Amino acid sequence: MSSHRQPAPGAEQPPPPPPTPKPVPHDAAYGTKRDAEHSTEHDAPAVHPVDESRPLGRIVLFGIQHVLVMAATPISAIFLMSATLRLDAGLTINLLSAAFVLSGVGSLIQSLGPWKFGPRLPFVMLPGGAPLILFIAIAEQHGLRTATGAVILTAAFYFVVLPVFSRLLRFFPALVIGTMIVIVGVNLVKVGAVLVTGRPGEPGFADPRNLALGMATIGFTVVFYLLFTGILRQLAVMLGLVAGTVLAGFLGSIDLGRAAEGGLVSVPELMPFGSPQFSLIAALPLMLYSLASMAEATGQTVINAEAVGKEIDTRTDVPKTVRGDALTSLFGGFFGLPLMVTSGENIGIVRVTGVRSRYVTAAAGVVLIVIGFLAPVTRAISVVPSAVVGGTAMVVFAVITVLGVQMLGRSDLDRHTATFICAVALALGLLPILIPGVYAGFPPNVRILLESGVAVGAFVAAVLNILFHHVRPRIAARLTNSRTESDR
Repeated sequence: MSSHRQPAPGAEQPPPPPPTPKPVPHDAAYGTKRDAEHSTEHDAPAVHPVDESRPLGRIVLFGIQHVLVMAATPISAIFLMSATLRLDAGLTINLLSAAFVLSGVGSLIQSLGPWKFGPRLPFVMLPGGAPLILFIAIAEQHGLRTATGAVILTAAFYFVVLPVFSRLLRFFPALVIGTMIVIVGVNLVKVGAVLVTGRPGEPGFADPRNLALGMATIGFTVVFYLLFTGILRQLAVMLGLVAGTVLAGFLGSIDLGRAAEGGLVSVPELMPFGSPQFSLIAALPLMLYSLASMAEATGQTVINAEAVGKEIDTRTDVPKTVRGDALTSLFGGFFGLPLMVTSGENIGIVRVTGVRSRYVTAAAGVVLIVIGFLAPVTRAISVVPSAVVGGTAMVVFAVITVLGVQMLGRSDLDRHTATFICAVALALGLLPILIPGVYAGFPPNVRILLESGVAVGAFVAAVLNILFHHVRPRIAARLTNSRTESDR
């Protein structure tokens, strides 16, 4: 017989037990616990980790970690641009300074989200990739002034087509975005690997010393992540990069002489190539790429929100990301830079370290701006061996691939249709990544678009998703209705 009897009506009832205190939430962003006094029911709603601001020292430290991982991208982009277009040393330093400053400005816009610009997520912005190749191609065919004009026209084109693109976002479900993120991650892993191995056919390809540095950097990162806890564990990526750099110094792979050359301050020059020249025909390839760039920005906004655990409205937040890209690219065009785009690199850092605050990437933006004006710091970062940066990048970029796989896991892949869409998009999207030069026989403008595996994969996945999940059901429904009416 149960001993818990109901009390008689009107009888004095014992006071209710005190409420069980809620567990103190763990601050995933900084490895500390909030004070219990802040967890009472009378307090204001808890601030999401993305919007939390912590001690300035920690924010700056985590921001520097982002900068160290992604600094190789603007450096390599400007050096490639300079070498291809045969720019002099002074112009190269000026463009490098501008690249850091505009990367910082774009990171601030995307992280802080003023007005309708930026999704208020931990983003950084960078030059490079397909926009850089397009910029160089336009410059070689039409001149540098026309190339900068093409960047400015494309930035304006973003604002013109964005309202139409926003209405198409419903055709980019998790299946499409997850497929695109996997392709982005694989492509970025390859970019990091090339920093370690060099390009096939070039002198020094697969140099054993560079391979050892890259693998050692990955090993250092794993050891730090395994042994440390709290803030040190969150800094494992940066500590691994620093350890790899120290090892490179012992092996004689660092030229410190370059860091001491030149002056102290470098101020970006406005319109370094002269007044921009505007040609719609010359800008057309870049405008076409901007459509793929908006699709990529969609995927990166969604996966960034997934990484930090924040719910977003794609119809409003994705356009904010695109506007941030467009505004930063507009500024960058006047400083001689290619299109600036949101970077997937920092998303991997966010996931590995658990540091979710957007103020960290805002701090990274400030650090990038400072670096852009401090010439010695820029040169010091540039002496970090590419193999060390590549080893770090491979780990961070592989995390992005895992995030894409996780998103695909929620895309109902048990259905044969979803599996088929994903498989075809991955096959065509990975083709130019795995086999470079496969489209070498095509016209230049067509080749540039086809060689963007991300653009191809996103386009194929979106089109197949529309055909199988929107067009085909409607056709089947009409055929069913027609048969029903004919049977009457």
